[in-house]
Amino acid sequence: MVKTPSQKWNERITKYKNTCRKILHVSNSIRYAGVINEFGRTLTGTVKPGVKPLLNSEQVKNEFFIMSTLMTLRKEPSSVVGALNYAMLKHHKVSIIAFQKNKATYYISVDGKEKKLDEIIKAIQKLI
Repeated sequence: MVKTPSQKWNERITKYKNTCRKILHVSNSIRYAGVINEFGRTLTGTVKPGVKPLLNSEQVKNEFFIMSTLMTLRKEPSSVVGALNYAMLKHHKVSIIAFQKNKATYYISVDGKEKKLDEIIKAIQKLI
């Protein structure tokens, strides 16, 4: 049986949701795991239960647009410098780690006090 575009889309979103759930279980310091498209639209996202988001909805919208723009613009230089493994933004309260796969960007927020970011990054890369 041939799958319709809608069925394929739903399967892809379900896969993203499951991967985000697995990412949240990598470390107790992971606050949020989500997937955004190349235009900054949220495809799926999960805040760890009991965690209060730091950004309001407008700030999240702007953050995702900025991140998707950054990741999209990095594609051209990658032909010269090599593929992007991940991008990380370190803030006082959180660290943002972004991984790109195909046209989707995995956006992960980690508590700023976390010291073992390298271990978390390696574990997430195995899931994606």
